[in-house]
Amino acid sequence: MLTVRRWRRYGADRLYVTLETGAALGSVDLQSGEVTVEDPLLEAGVRRAAQAYLRKDVAELVLTVEQPLGSLDTFETDPVPRTGESTGSVAARLDRLAEEGWQVLHDVPLGRQGTVVEHLLIGPGGILTVAERRHPEQSVTVSGRTMRVDGRAVAHLRDARLEASRVQGLLQAAGCAGVTVRAVLVIHAMLDRDPDAPAQDALVLSRHEVPGAFRAMPVRLEPARVSAIAQVARRRRTWAH
Repeated sequence: MLTVRRWRRYGADRLYVTLETGAALGSVDLQSGEVTVEDPLLEAGVRRAAQAYLRKDVAELVLTVEQPLGSLDTFETDPVPRTGESTGSVAARLDRLAEEGWQVLHDVPLGRQGTVVEHLLIGPGGILTVAERRHPEQSVTVSGRTMRVDGRAVAHLRDARLEASRVQGLLQAAGCAGVTVRAVLVIHAMLDRDPDAPAQDALVLSRHEVPGAFRAMPVRLEPARVSAIAQVARRRRTWAH
């Protein structure tokens, strides 16, 4: 059993991963993305535990390890977390795409300023950054390049495009020549899209359209290309600039 807890104090924001006995395994600095571990072999497991925590809406997360601590590559979340959690999260829905040739990365750190790409997809349909925006009990309308929440213009689309552009530039700088990255926004709200508006470079979806919308995308990348780009995307130094 592993426990993941968040510690925010004095300007710091970290996740601590401990064993059932209370012994420390490691920590993740959510501002810099730095992972500190007691044993280098445990870094991948500590990182995955932190990702599992960030995908849940809980104060404390308990994980059940399915393999020896030396690997920590496979575990499942405790079916009864300490606090309530949302079922059918976007992250969980995206993870289902792995069975269909997609590589799914969560919480990708950009640079050293604490910026994080919530979800990065690399698969048959291309390369996509996926960001979530929550506006419960509000109405979100999309027309062309403009998004409004209860009639008030917001910068969500612009921010999503800028994020995708940054990811594209970093992948190209890391050797992925000619790649194109598209921005996707998943809106948690009452969503109204103009059916007559021309197609834009950013895609706006409701949660229930995930993952179906990605499965329906035309094939743009062959499996070998997906694997090669994903290998670059999983290197920490790709995003360090």
